[in-house]
Amino acid sequence: MKLYPIFSMLCAAILFFSCADNKKTSEKNTEIAPSKNIKTEDVVYNIRGVNYKSFAAFPADSDQPKPVVMVIPEWWGLTDYAKNRAKQLAELGYFAMAVDFYGEGKVVDNPEEAGKLAQPFYQIPINAKMIFDAAKAHVVTFPNADNSKIAVIGYCFGGAQALNMARQESDLKGVVSFHGNLETGVRAKNNKVRILVCNGANDGFVSPAEIASFKKEMDSAKINYQFINYPNSLHSFTNPASTEMGKKFNLKIAYNKEADEKSWNDMKTFLADIFK
Repeated sequence: MKLYPIFSMLCAAILFFSCADNKKTSEKNTEIAPSKNIKTEDVVYNIRGVNYKSFAAFPADSDQPKPVVMVIPEWWGLTDYAKNRAKQLAELGYFAMAVDFYGEGKVVDNPEEAGKLAQPFYQIPINAKMIFDAAKAHVVTFPNADNSKIAVIGYCFGGAQALNMARQESDLKGVVSFHGNLETGVRAKNNKVRILVCNGANDGFVSPAEIASFKKEMDSAKINYQFINYPNSLHSFTNPASTEMGKKFNLKIAYNKEADEKSWNDMKTFLADIFK
């Protein structure tokens, strides 16, 4: 378990410089133009006396049930980046929900606070499952959400949590992790949840040993998974602001347009396949 707090602080520092310090740039680069083809809605619910404010996006032109894709954000909370990914998924025809993991739609802008908020989910994984299950329970109340077809995607912290949901949620169709850590103290069970890992081949924060251990775990549990390394890609390769911040703070992070687009397309193929 000692690995996880160390990784948490490293990832928090990276995301702090690449996202929080340049929030306006990041949001500008990932913003999606308003579309008449989708609707968005804040979804508020209570867990143990705290209001959680998740964000739903779905096609506006049909009341027919759509496959559900839940988005687990980076550990800065429910930022515009996560919401925009939900909008992109809605544009593809899915019912998407970006999940509020901290409550009150909280977004933080410093690594100390982010670490304090995120760490309990590594130390007590059942807490993450409780938050996820509550969000999922509200997704399925929408008549245009198909509760028989649910997948999860996540970024960094969210990628780790997406993998943990795959390890624990046997009714999911599949999960996708984008540059998330792979070992979090939760071991895979033999189930039919399919997994796609989108990893930067040059990501110094996901070691070869961790990759080997993850693959051994998946193989031992007989999990149907894909592990894709994107060439010449560092940590945070889907974040358009990461290159500038990497240079400014001498961090080994960078945006890779080719890897970003390729991994998104690989996700689209994966979702189409699992939702057949």
